[in-house]
Amino acid sequence: MPSVSAQPSSAAGLNLVLFTIPQSFLLQVGTASIVLLLLAEKVTVETLHVFGEASEELFRGERLPILDFPDNDELRRS
Repeated sequence: MPSVSAQPSSAAGLNLVLFTIPQSFLLQVGTASIVLLLLAEKVTVETLHVFGEASEELFRGERLPILDFPDNDELRRS
């Protein structure tokens, strides 16, 4: 059975020419970006829902101005 070493291997991480990025840092950055994307998705869905309700109210006519239509008697006199 292989023994478990207490020190991380030197090959752990992203090896670039000038420096190495540890795996833990890559995991933290990836996790933070996923959490931010989930929050942005939630806010976007709520915003689209509010815009949909507002446009529904507009098309229903509750927020349109009331127009004064002339009576039939006024049209006959003209």
